[in-house]
Amino acid sequence: MPRKRAEQPGGADAGNPEASRPLYQLKAEFFKTLGHPVRIRVLELLSQREHAVAEMLPEVGVEAASLSQQLSILRKANLVLTRREGAHVYYRLTSEEVAELLRVARSILSGVLEGQAELLADLRADAPR
Repeated sequence: MPRKRAEQPGGADAGNPEASRPLYQLKAEFFKTLGHPVRIRVLELLSQREHAVAEMLPEVGVEAASLSQQLSILRKANLVLTRREGAHVYYRLTSEEVAELLRVARSILSGVLEGQAELLADLRADAPR
């Protein structure tokens, strides 16, 4: 079965190493980028509105250097954009689709947890007394 390749706008694959990688591999790397609690929390905050770095620090609960590192990863993945206003740097999502992805993930997780809660209730109900 032929491997699916990542689609490039306009079919311009020449010179782009990402173009020769299967789409499922690129998706896996995308989800790895999302696979850090601080990055998820940052994206959740940015789903609500644009935030300055200083506003995010107390909400995320990490040191400034760690938040900066995680924001850099999100920038490189093109999930967030920045703008500078004086001494402040503000972050926002590149697309509303990122916020939608987080909403879908929350919905899926809610369903999984509900199923686990039902299973736990069944186990407790069947326990010998």
